[in-house]
Amino acid sequence: MQASPFSLEIIVLAAGQGRRMASNLPKVLHTLAGRPLLAHVLDTAAALGPRAIHVVYGHGGEQVREAFLDVEVDWVLQPSQKGTGDAVRCALPRLDDHSLALVLLGDVPLLKRGTLKTLCERAAGGAALLTFEAAHDNQYGRIVRDARGRVARIVEWRDATPEERLIREVNSGVLAAPVAHLRRWIPRLTATNAQGELYLTDVVALAVANGVAVAAVSPTRVTEVEGVNSRLDLALLERAYQDECAQALMLSGAQLMDPRRIDVRGTITTGRDVLIDVNCVFEGHVEIGDDVRIGPHCVLRDSRIASGARIEAHSVIDGAEVGSGCVVGPFARLRPGTVLGARARVGNFVEVKASQVGANSKINHLSYIGDATVGTGVNVGAGVITCNYDGAHKHRTVIGDRAFIGSDTQLVAPVEVGADATVGAGTTLTKDAPAGELTISRVAQKTVNGWRRPKK
Repeated sequence: MQASPFSLEIIVLAAGQGRRMASNLPKVLHTLAGRPLLAHVLDTAAALGPRAIHVVYGHGGEQVREAFLDVEVDWVLQPSQKGTGDAVRCALPRLDDHSLALVLLGDVPLLKRGTLKTLCERAAGGAALLTFEAAHDNQYGRIVRDARGRVARIVEWRDATPEERLIREVNSGVLAAPVAHLRRWIPRLTATNAQGELYLTDVVALAVANGVAVAAVSPTRVTEVEGVNSRLDLALLERAYQDECAQALMLSGAQLMDPRRIDVRGTITTGRDVLIDVNCVFEGHVEIGDDVRIGPHCVLRDSRIASGARIEAHSVIDGAEVGSGCVVGPFARLRPGTVLGARARVGNFVEVKASQVGANSKINHLSYIGDATVGTGVNVGAGVITCNYDGAHKHRTVIGDRAFIGSDTQLVAPVEVGADATVGAGTTLTKDAPAGELTISRVAQKTVNGWRRPKK
Protein backbone atom coordinates (compact mmCIF):
# COMPACT_ATOMS: atom_id res chain seq x y z
CA MET A 1 0.00 0.00 0.00
CA GLN A 2 1.22 3.50 -0.80
CA ALA A 3 -0.11 6.41 1.29
CA SER A 4 0.60 9.10 -1.29
CA PRO A 5 2.75 11.15 -1.38
CA PHE A 6 4.64 9.11 1.25
CA SER A 7 5.97 5.60 1.40
CA LEU A 8 4.76 3.76 4.49
CA GLU A 9 6.84 2.58 7.45
CA ILE A 10 5.28 0.79 10.38
CA ILE A 11 6.40 0.88 14.00
CA VAL A 12 5.03 -1.91 16.19
CA LEU A 13 5.33 -1.30 19.93
CA ALA A 14 6.02 -4.67 21.56
CA ALA A 15 8.21 -3.85 24.56
CA GLY A 16 5.64 -4.05 27.36
CA GLN A 17 5.84 -6.66 30.08
CA GLY A 18 2.10 -7.04 30.65
CA ARG A 19 2.13 -7.39 34.43
CA ARG A 20 -1.61 -8.00 34.58
CA MET A 21 -1.14 -11.18 32.55
CA ALA A 22 0.56 -12.67 35.65
CA SER A 23 2.95 -14.58 33.39
CA ASN A 24 6.65 -15.04 32.72
CA LEU A 25 5.87 -14.96 29.01
CA PRO A 26 6.10 -11.55 27.26
CA LYS A 27 2.58 -10.33 26.62
CA VAL A 28 2.90 -10.22 22.83
CA LEU A 29 3.74 -13.95 22.80
CA HIS A 30 0.47 -14.98 24.42
CA THR A 31 -1.64 -16.67 21.78
CA LEU A 32 -4.92 -15.84 20.11
CA ALA A 33 -6.32 -18.46 17.72
CA GLY A 34 -3.17 -20.51 18.30
CA ARG A 35 -0.73 -17.78 17.23
CA PRO A 36 1.13 -15.06 19.19
CA LEU A 37 -0.62 -11.71 19.44
CA LEU A 38 2.33 -10.10 17.69
CA ALA A 39 1.98 -12.51 14.74
CA HIS A 40 -1.51 -11.20 14.03
CA VAL A 41 -0.26 -7.61 14.12
CA LEU A 42 2.68 -8.36 11.83
CA ASP A 43 0.42 -10.12 9.32
CA THR A 44 -1.83 -7.06 9.12
CA ALA A 45 1.17 -4.76 8.88
CA ALA A 46 2.69 -6.77 6.03
CA ALA A 47 -0.64 -6.71 4.15
CA LEU A 48 -0.29 -2.92 3.89
CA GLY A 49 2.86 -3.31 1.78
CA PRO A 50 5.12 -1.05 3.86
CA ARG A 51 8.66 -0.03 3.04
CA ALA A 52 9.71 -1.51 6.40
CA ILE A 53 8.27 -2.86 9.66
CA HIS A 54 10.14 -1.84 12.82
CA VAL A 55 9.36 -3.81 15.99
CA VAL A 56 10.31 -2.11 19.24
CA TYR A 57 11.06 -4.77 21.84
CA GLY A 58 12.24 -4.66 25.44
CA HIS A 59 10.94 -6.97 28.17
CA GLY A 60 11.77 -10.57 27.26
CA GLY A 61 13.14 -9.22 24.01
CA GLU A 62 15.27 -12.18 23.00
CA GLN A 63 12.34 -14.49 23.60
CA VAL A 64 10.22 -12.32 21.31
CA ARG A 65 12.87 -12.23 18.59
CA GLU A 66 13.42 -15.99 18.72
CA ALA A 67 9.70 -16.54 18.17
CA PHE A 68 9.90 -14.64 14.86
CA LEU A 69 13.19 -15.75 13.33
CA ASP A 70 11.51 -16.37 9.98
CA VAL A 71 9.82 -12.96 9.82
CA GLU A 72 11.56 -10.11 8.02
CA VAL A 73 11.34 -7.11 10.36
CA ASP A 74 13.71 -4.51 11.79
CA TRP A 75 14.15 -5.15 15.52
CA VAL A 76 14.62 -2.00 17.63
CA LEU A 77 15.66 -2.31 21.27
CA GLN A 78 14.04 -0.05 23.87
CA PRO A 79 16.59 -0.45 26.70
CA SER A 80 14.24 0.74 29.44
CA GLN A 81 10.49 1.10 29.20
CA LYS A 82 9.90 4.84 29.55
CA GLY A 83 6.61 5.00 27.69
CA THR A 84 5.22 4.89 24.18
CA GLY A 85 6.84 8.16 23.21
CA ASP A 86 10.23 6.79 24.17
CA ALA A 87 9.54 3.61 22.17
CA VAL A 88 8.86 5.63 19.01
CA ARG A 89 11.94 7.77 19.76
CA CYS A 90 14.05 4.60 19.66
CA ALA A 91 12.70 3.70 16.22
CA LEU A 92 12.84 7.14 14.60
CA PRO A 93 16.50 6.98 13.48
CA ARG A 94 15.62 3.95 11.33
CA LEU A 95 12.87 5.79 9.41
CA ASP A 96 13.11 7.75 6.19
CA ASP A 97 12.21 11.46 6.41
CA HIS A 98 9.89 11.15 3.42
CA SER A 99 7.84 8.29 4.89
CA LEU A 100 4.53 8.13 6.68
CA ALA A 101 4.87 6.41 10.06
CA LEU A 102 2.07 4.14 11.27
CA VAL A 103 2.32 3.19 14.95
CA LEU A 104 0.67 -0.11 15.91
CA LEU A 105 0.51 -1.95 19.22
CA GLY A 106 1.73 -5.52 19.52
CA ASP A 107 -1.14 -6.44 21.84
CA VAL A 108 -3.97 -5.19 19.59
CA PRO A 109 -4.36 -8.20 17.28
CA LEU A 110 -7.64 -7.76 15.40
CA LEU A 111 -7.08 -4.58 13.40
CA LYS A 112 -8.20 -4.79 9.78
CA ARG A 113 -6.18 -3.72 6.75
CA GLY A 114 -9.03 -1.56 5.45
CA THR A 115 -9.24 0.41 8.68
CA LEU A 116 -5.52 1.13 8.67
CA LYS A 117 -5.52 2.02 4.99
CA THR A 118 -8.17 4.67 5.69
CA LEU A 119 -6.18 5.95 8.67
CA CYS A 120 -3.03 6.35 6.57
CA GLU A 121 -4.92 8.16 3.83
CA ARG A 122 -6.28 10.62 6.37
CA ALA A 123 -2.84 11.11 7.94
CA ALA A 124 -1.18 12.21 4.71
CA GLY A 125 -2.48 15.74 5.33
CA GLY A 126 -1.10 15.98 8.86
CA ALA A 127 -1.79 13.24 11.43
CA ALA A 128 -4.56 10.77 12.22
CA LEU A 129 -5.73 8.76 15.22
CA LEU A 130 -7.82 5.66 15.52
CA THR A 131 -10.50 6.43 18.10
CA PHE A 132 -13.66 4.72 19.29
CA GLU A 133 -16.48 5.14 21.79
CA ALA A 134 -16.26 3.16 24.99
CA ALA A 135 -18.14 2.84 28.25
CA HIS A 136 -17.09 5.10 31.13
CA ASP A 137 -15.51 2.30 33.18
CA ASN A 138 -12.27 1.98 31.21
CA GLN A 139 -8.83 3.54 31.47
CA TYR A 140 -8.20 4.56 27.87
CA GLY A 141 -6.94 8.05 27.11
CA ARG A 142 -9.75 10.52 26.40
CA ILE A 143 -10.04 12.50 23.15
CA VAL A 144 -10.51 16.16 24.06
CA ARG A 145 -12.05 18.28 21.29
CA ASP A 146 -12.24 22.05 20.97
CA ALA A 147 -15.40 24.16 20.65
CA ARG A 148 -15.52 23.45 16.92
CA GLY A 149 -15.33 19.70 17.43
CA ARG A 150 -11.74 19.32 16.27
CA VAL A 151 -9.29 17.01 18.06
CA ALA A 152 -7.29 19.19 20.46
CA ARG A 153 -5.39 16.75 22.68
CA ILE A 154 -5.43 13.39 24.40
CA VAL A 155 -5.50 13.14 28.17
CA GLU A 156 -4.50 9.86 29.74
CA TRP A 157 -6.84 8.34 32.32
CA ARG A 158 -4.51 8.85 35.27
CA ASP A 159 -4.09 12.52 34.40
CA ALA A 160 -7.73 13.22 33.51
CA THR A 161 -10.15 15.26 35.59
CA PRO A 162 -13.48 13.70 36.67
CA GLU A 163 -15.17 15.61 33.85
CA GLU A 164 -12.66 14.44 31.26
CA ARG A 165 -13.14 10.84 32.36
CA LEU A 166 -16.78 11.13 31.33
CA ILE A 167 -15.75 11.60 27.68
CA ARG A 168 -16.84 8.55 25.66
CA GLU A 169 -14.45 8.97 22.72
CA VAL A 170 -11.16 7.28 23.58
CA ASN A 171 -7.75 6.67 22.04
CA SER A 172 -6.86 3.27 20.63
CA GLY A 173 -3.12 3.96 20.69
CA VAL A 174 -2.86 3.65 16.89
CA LEU A 175 -1.50 6.77 15.20
CA ALA A 176 -0.21 7.78 11.78
CA ALA A 177 1.85 10.87 10.94
CA PRO A 178 4.62 11.93 8.56
CA VAL A 179 8.05 11.03 9.90
CA ALA A 180 9.24 14.61 9.41
CA HIS A 181 6.55 15.81 11.86
CA LEU A 182 7.41 13.14 14.42
CA ARG A 183 11.07 14.20 14.33
CA ARG A 184 9.94 17.65 15.50
CA TRP A 185 7.42 16.52 18.08
CA ILE A 186 9.03 13.51 19.78
CA PRO A 187 12.04 15.45 21.22
CA ARG A 188 9.59 17.90 22.84
CA LEU A 189 7.79 15.24 24.89
CA THR A 190 8.15 15.49 28.65
CA ALA A 191 7.46 13.05 31.48
CA THR A 192 5.48 15.49 33.62
CA ASN A 193 2.54 13.16 34.15
CA ALA A 194 1.18 10.65 36.65
CA GLN A 195 3.28 7.78 35.30
CA GLY A 196 6.50 9.71 34.72
CA GLU A 197 6.66 8.46 31.13
CA LEU A 198 6.93 9.95 27.67
CA TYR A 199 3.45 9.66 26.19
CA LEU A 200 3.20 9.34 22.43
CA THR A 201 -0.31 10.76 22.79
CA ASP A 202 1.16 14.14 23.72
CA VAL A 203 2.20 14.67 20.09
CA VAL A 204 -1.46 15.44 19.34
CA ALA A 205 -1.38 18.66 21.33
CA LEU A 206 1.99 19.52 19.77
CA ALA A 207 0.55 18.96 16.30
CA VAL A 208 -2.41 21.22 17.02
CA ALA A 209 -0.08 23.89 18.40
CA ASN A 210 1.87 23.70 15.12
CA GLY A 211 -1.32 24.15 13.11
CA VAL A 212 -1.28 20.55 11.88
CA ALA A 213 -4.72 19.00 11.49
CA VAL A 214 -5.36 15.79 13.43
CA ALA A 215 -8.04 13.54 11.98
CA ALA A 216 -9.96 10.91 13.94
CA VAL A 217 -10.88 7.64 12.24
CA SER A 218 -13.18 4.99 13.72
CA PRO A 219 -12.95 1.24 13.10
CA THR A 220 -15.82 -0.82 11.73
CA ARG A 221 -15.96 -2.86 14.93
CA VAL A 222 -14.76 -1.95 18.40
CA THR A 223 -13.06 -5.35 18.74
CA GLU A 224 -10.56 -4.20 16.11
CA VAL A 225 -8.97 -1.79 18.56
CA GLU A 226 -9.38 -3.63 21.84
CA GLY A 227 -6.07 -4.59 23.37
CA VAL A 228 -4.98 -7.38 25.69
CA ASN A 229 -4.03 -6.40 29.22
CA SER A 230 -5.22 -9.49 31.07
CA ARG A 231 -6.15 -13.09 30.42
CA LEU A 232 -9.80 -12.02 30.60
CA ASP A 233 -9.19 -9.57 27.74
CA LEU A 234 -7.48 -12.34 25.80
CA ALA A 235 -10.43 -14.70 26.26
CA LEU A 236 -12.90 -12.04 25.10
CA LEU A 237 -10.89 -11.30 21.96
CA GLU A 238 -10.49 -15.02 21.28
CA ARG A 239 -14.26 -15.38 21.27
CA ALA A 240 -14.67 -12.33 19.05
CA TYR A 241 -12.16 -13.78 16.58
CA GLN A 242 -13.86 -17.18 16.58
CA ASP A 243 -17.29 -15.61 16.08
CA GLU A 244 -15.94 -13.82 13.02
CA CYS A 245 -14.46 -17.05 11.65
CA ALA A 246 -17.73 -18.90 12.24
CA GLN A 247 -19.70 -16.23 10.37
CA ALA A 248 -17.32 -16.43 7.41
CA LEU A 249 -17.64 -20.23 7.28
CA MET A 250 -21.42 -20.10 7.33
CA LEU A 251 -21.47 -17.47 4.60
CA SER A 252 -19.30 -19.76 2.46
CA GLY A 253 -21.83 -22.58 2.74
CA ALA A 254 -20.83 -24.53 5.85
CA GLN A 255 -23.38 -25.53 8.47
CA LEU A 256 -22.09 -25.22 12.02
CA MET A 257 -24.15 -27.11 14.56
CA ASP A 258 -23.21 -24.46 17.13
CA PRO A 259 -21.24 -21.41 15.87
CA ARG A 260 -20.13 -20.69 19.43
CA ARG A 261 -18.35 -24.03 19.69
CA ILE A 262 -15.71 -24.00 16.99
CA ASP A 263 -12.04 -23.00 17.12
CA VAL A 264 -10.13 -21.92 14.03
CA ARG A 265 -6.40 -21.57 14.68
CA GLY A 266 -5.21 -20.98 11.17
CA THR A 267 -7.10 -20.91 7.88
CA ILE A 268 -9.92 -23.12 6.68
CA THR A 269 -11.65 -23.29 3.32
CA THR A 270 -14.89 -25.20 2.82
CA GLY A 271 -16.94 -26.32 -0.14
CA ARG A 272 -20.71 -26.43 -0.32
CA ASP A 273 -22.95 -28.23 2.16
CA VAL A 274 -20.23 -28.99 4.67
CA LEU A 275 -21.48 -29.88 8.16
CA ILE A 276 -19.27 -29.31 11.20
CA ASP A 277 -20.45 -30.56 14.57
CA VAL A 278 -19.56 -29.03 17.94
CA ASN A 279 -16.16 -28.53 19.57
CA CYS A 280 -14.02 -29.08 16.49
CA VAL A 281 -10.58 -27.47 16.27
CA PHE A 282 -8.91 -26.48 12.98
CA GLU A 283 -5.19 -25.67 12.99
CA GLY A 284 -2.76 -24.63 10.27
CA HIS A 285 -4.33 -24.76 6.81
CA VAL A 286 -7.30 -27.07 6.32
CA GLU A 287 -9.17 -27.61 3.04
CA ILE A 288 -12.60 -29.25 3.10
CA GLY A 289 -14.47 -30.29 -0.04
CA ASP A 290 -18.21 -30.40 -0.78
CA ASP A 291 -20.62 -32.51 1.28
CA VAL A 292 -18.09 -33.38 3.99
CA ARG A 293 -19.42 -34.29 7.44
CA ILE A 294 -17.21 -33.70 10.47
CA GLY A 295 -18.41 -35.15 13.74
CA PRO A 296 -18.03 -33.60 17.19
CA HIS A 297 -14.75 -33.14 19.06
CA CYS A 298 -12.43 -33.58 16.07
CA VAL A 299 -9.04 -31.92 15.53
CA LEU A 300 -7.90 -31.22 11.96
CA ARG A 301 -4.45 -29.79 11.29
CA ASP A 302 -2.80 -28.98 7.94
CA SER A 303 -4.97 -31.49 6.08
CA ARG A 304 -7.13 -31.85 2.99
CA ILE A 305 -10.52 -33.59 3.12
CA ALA A 306 -12.03 -34.43 -0.27
CA SER A 307 -15.72 -34.27 -1.16
CA GLY A 308 -18.18 -36.63 0.46
CA ALA A 309 -15.84 -37.80 3.23
CA ARG A 310 -17.07 -38.41 6.78
CA ILE A 311 -14.92 -37.73 9.80
CA GLU A 312 -16.55 -39.33 12.80
CA ALA A 313 -16.37 -38.09 16.41
CA HIS A 314 -13.13 -37.66 18.35
CA SER A 315 -10.82 -38.15 15.38
CA VAL A 316 -7.45 -36.40 14.97
CA ILE A 317 -6.24 -35.69 11.43
CA ASP A 318 -2.79 -34.15 11.19
CA GLY A 319 -0.94 -33.52 7.93
CA ALA A 320 -3.07 -35.99 6.01
CA GLU A 321 -5.06 -36.24 2.78
CA VAL A 322 -8.44 -37.94 2.97
CA GLY A 323 -9.91 -39.01 -0.38
CA SER A 324 -13.46 -38.60 -1.59
CA GLY A 325 -16.07 -40.72 0.12
CA CYS A 326 -13.72 -41.92 2.88
CA VAL A 327 -14.95 -42.71 6.37
CA VAL A 328 -12.56 -41.97 9.25
CA GLY A 329 -13.22 -42.73 12.91
CA PRO A 330 -14.63 -42.49 15.44
CA PHE A 331 -11.51 -42.17 17.61
CA ALA A 332 -9.12 -42.49 14.67
CA ARG A 333 -5.77 -40.78 14.26
CA LEU A 334 -4.18 -39.92 10.93
CA ARG A 335 -0.61 -38.69 11.33
CA PRO A 336 1.55 -36.68 8.89
CA GLY A 337 2.16 -38.27 5.53
CA THR A 338 -1.06 -40.29 5.49
CA VAL A 339 -2.94 -40.41 2.17
CA LEU A 340 -6.25 -42.23 1.95
CA GLY A 341 -7.58 -43.18 -1.47
CA ALA A 342 -11.23 -42.79 -2.43
CA ARG A 343 -13.75 -44.62 -0.22
CA ALA A 344 -11.12 -46.00 2.13
CA ARG A 345 -12.23 -46.68 5.69
CA VAL A 346 -10.17 -46.10 8.82
CA GLY A 347 -12.17 -47.08 11.85
CA ASN A 348 -12.22 -46.74 15.61
CA PHE A 349 -8.91 -46.64 17.46
CA VAL A 350 -6.87 -46.99 14.27
CA GLU A 351 -3.65 -44.99 13.84
CA VAL A 352 -2.10 -44.45 10.41
CA LYS A 353 1.23 -42.70 9.90
CA ALA A 354 3.27 -41.90 6.77
CA SER A 355 1.28 -44.40 4.75
CA GLN A 356 -0.69 -44.58 1.53
CA VAL A 357 -3.94 -46.51 1.73
CA GLY A 358 -5.53 -47.39 -1.59
CA ALA A 359 -9.11 -46.90 -2.72
CA ASN A 360 -11.78 -49.10 -1.08
CA SER A 361 -9.37 -50.49 1.49
CA LYS A 362 -10.53 -51.04 5.06
CA ILE A 363 -8.68 -50.76 8.37
CA ASN A 364 -11.61 -50.83 10.71
CA HIS A 365 -10.52 -51.71 14.23
CA LEU A 366 -7.71 -51.16 16.72
CA SER A 367 -4.77 -51.23 14.29
CA TYR A 368 -1.51 -49.36 13.68
CA ILE A 369 -0.31 -48.85 10.11
CA GLY A 370 2.99 -46.97 9.88
CA ASP A 371 5.39 -46.43 6.96
CA ALA A 372 3.29 -48.62 4.72
CA THR A 373 1.90 -48.78 1.20
CA VAL A 374 -1.51 -50.45 1.20
CA GLY A 375 -3.05 -51.29 -2.16
CA THR A 376 -6.65 -51.07 -3.29
CA GLY A 377 -9.42 -53.23 -1.89
CA VAL A 378 -7.31 -54.47 1.03
CA ASN A 379 -8.97 -55.68 4.24
CA VAL A 380 -6.90 -55.24 7.41
CA GLY A 381 -8.33 -57.04 10.44
CA ALA A 382 -8.56 -55.93 14.05
CA GLY A 383 -5.36 -55.55 16.04
CA VAL A 384 -3.00 -55.59 13.06
CA ILE A 385 0.25 -53.66 13.43
CA THR A 386 3.16 -52.87 11.16
CA CYS A 387 6.36 -53.26 13.15
CA ASN A 388 8.14 -50.46 11.30
CA TYR A 389 10.87 -49.43 13.76
CA ASP A 390 13.82 -51.56 14.81
CA GLY A 391 15.08 -49.13 17.42
CA ALA A 392 17.31 -47.24 15.00
CA HIS A 393 15.65 -47.11 11.57
CA LYS A 394 12.18 -47.07 10.02
CA HIS A 395 11.29 -49.80 7.52
CA ARG A 396 8.46 -50.06 5.03
CA THR A 397 5.62 -52.54 4.64
CA VAL A 398 3.97 -53.09 1.24
CA ILE A 399 0.55 -54.75 0.99
CA GLY A 400 -0.68 -55.61 -2.48
CA ASP A 401 -4.13 -55.07 -3.94
CA ARG A 402 -7.01 -57.12 -2.52
CA ALA A 403 -4.86 -58.71 0.18
CA PHE A 404 -6.55 -59.91 3.37
CA ILE A 405 -4.66 -59.43 6.64
CA GLY A 406 -6.14 -61.48 9.48
CA SER A 407 -6.70 -60.08 12.95
CA ASP A 408 -3.84 -59.78 15.45
CA THR A 409 -1.17 -59.99 12.77
CA GLN A 410 2.26 -58.37 13.14
CA LEU A 411 3.93 -57.35 9.89
CA VAL A 412 7.64 -57.06 10.73
CA ALA A 413 9.08 -54.61 8.21
CA PRO A 414 10.65 -54.61 5.73
CA VAL A 415 8.12 -57.05 4.41
CA GLU A 416 5.80 -57.38 1.41
CA VAL A 417 2.41 -59.03 1.06
CA GLY A 418 1.55 -59.88 -2.52
CA ALA A 419 -1.66 -59.09 -4.35
CA ASP A 420 -4.65 -61.31 -3.42
CA ALA A 421 -2.61 -62.87 -0.60
CA THR A 422 -4.19 -63.92 2.69
CA VAL A 423 -2.34 -63.69 5.98
CA GLY A 424 -3.95 -65.83 8.67
CA ALA A 425 -5.04 -64.35 11.99
CA GLY A 426 -2.37 -64.28 14.67
CA THR A 427 0.53 -64.43 12.22
CA THR A 428 3.89 -62.80 12.86
CA LEU A 429 5.07 -62.14 9.32
CA THR A 430 8.86 -61.79 9.02
CA LYS A 431 9.20 -62.87 5.38
CA ASP A 432 7.33 -61.83 2.25
CA ALA A 433 3.91 -63.42 1.72
CA PRO A 434 3.50 -64.54 -1.91
CA ALA A 435 0.64 -63.28 -4.05
CA GLY A 436 -2.55 -65.30 -4.08
CA GLU A 437 -1.48 -67.67 -1.29
CA LEU A 438 -2.36 -68.21 2.36
CA THR A 439 0.53 -67.50 4.73
CA ILE A 440 0.21 -68.36 8.39
CA SER A 441 2.48 -68.74 11.42
CA ARG A 442 1.06 -70.12 14.63
CA VAL A 443 2.25 -72.16 17.58
CA ALA A 444 0.60 -75.56 17.49
CA GLN A 445 -2.56 -75.63 19.61
CA LYS A 446 -2.78 -78.15 22.42
CA THR A 447 -5.07 -78.99 25.29
CA VAL A 448 -3.68 -79.86 28.73
CA ASN A 449 -6.03 -82.51 30.07
CA GLY A 450 -6.77 -82.43 33.79
CA TRP A 451 -5.42 -78.95 34.34
CA ARG A 452 -7.06 -77.11 37.22
CA ARG A 453 -7.23 -73.34 37.64
CA PRO A 454 -5.60 -72.14 40.88
CA LYS A 455 -7.96 -71.11 43.68
CA LYS A 456 -7.49 -68.62 46.47
